[in-house]
Amino acid sequence: MTAAPDARLSVLSSLTEIERQDWDACANPGWPSARPFGDDPSTFLRTYHGGTESGPEPGTPESKSQRPAYNPFISYDFLKALEESGSATARTGWQARHLVLEGADGRPLGIVPCYQKPHSMGEYVFDQGWADAYERAGGRYYPKLQVSVPFTPATGPRLLVRADAPPGTRDLLAAGLIELARQLAISSIHATFLDPVDADILGDSGFLARTDQQFHFLNEGYGSFDDFLNALASRKRKAIRRERREALAGGITVEHLTGADITEADWDAFFGFYMDTGARKWGRPYLNRRFFSLLGERMADRILLVFAKRDGMPIAGALNLIGSDALYGRYWGASEDVPFLHFELCYHQAVDWAIAHRLPRVEAGAQGDHKLARGYRPIVTRSAHWIADRGLKRAVADYLARERAAVAADHEFLDEHTPFKADT
Repeated sequence: MTAAPDARLSVLSSLTEIERQDWDACANPGWPSARPFGDDPSTFLRTYHGGTESGPEPGTPESKSQRPAYNPFISYDFLKALEESGSATARTGWQARHLVLEGADGRPLGIVPCYQKPHSMGEYVFDQGWADAYERAGGRYYPKLQVSVPFTPATGPRLLVRADAPPGTRDLLAAGLIELARQLAISSIHATFLDPVDADILGDSGFLARTDQQFHFLNEGYGSFDDFLNALASRKRKAIRRERREALAGGITVEHLTGADITEADWDAFFGFYMDTGARKWGRPYLNRRFFSLLGERMADRILLVFAKRDGMPIAGALNLIGSDALYGRYWGASEDVPFLHFELCYHQAVDWAIAHRLPRVEAGAQGDHKLARGYRPIVTRSAHWIADRGLKRAVADYLARERAAVAADHEFLDEHTPFKADT
């Protein structure tokens, strides 16, 4: 480890304690802090992935510039919208404990988005069984530290470093996390949906490795949705075409909205869909109406809102966020029960849009084996867990070893049963 001279660690209890440009210089180095896509995300994505509209094939390494990837979820604007709206605050069990490593000039060299939590809700990596076992044995599991983006099961960087940060900055952040946990007398640290680099660094720092699985669409250089379908086995190809026809039967139309085209009336309609789905799935939705207004105000150029309409009125909607190399599907809802409409808005429309805009992949959220039949491939996700109590750590380590083996076996099985042709 190469130490940063005169560096010091501090902890933020709110994003109001740091400037947007300082946060984003670590979260998305090389990108402007505000409106990275300009007025039109389509223009940006054509430039980023193809150079020109007739540039290299999408999804190929030579089609990308050397610019670092842009992840919308770790941006200041997204996390600030969660905090400012009251969706992720101490009151809801997400007390900010963002770790900052400052250089000699007082500017952040590295940041870890981190929260102190009295529960395990909104994380998508489940540790309630660990908490229950530890507390039945007389321990105190909560509060804990959660290194993640609240309510967002999307892989991305968690040890955020400035482009000019010295070697070893991520190692110092990992060590700082452990020191913070000890100072707060915290039982554990949970860093979820990690990119491989951060997973390895935390593993080297004594964190336990955990794996799980999601389903992502991978753009193999398709020129159109039909090109993608032609890579599938005949039966699967026909099934997707049939369900797309049935989803949009009866005069249903689809509308894509980005940027300034998204209005408060659109957010009103979408929030109604979101609340219906949230109430049925979770009992109490995590996000409030103000969050979506703030998202639209500050990140409209990074949003793809897909509506299904009947007679000009929205009956269903899906919210996606746009990264430099992925379209991230997040929320969906409907006021009518239309067969296959969920698959159309959340999966097929996302694939169609990603292919048209040369995005290498679509991440459609957590769980969902049904995505496999629609051309989404099994992808392993990673998390890392530091546990203070030696006894609990041994028990969890044993459990995770068996869980990793089960995930690997399941991944191998699913990978052999994708809907693609045998020679694809």
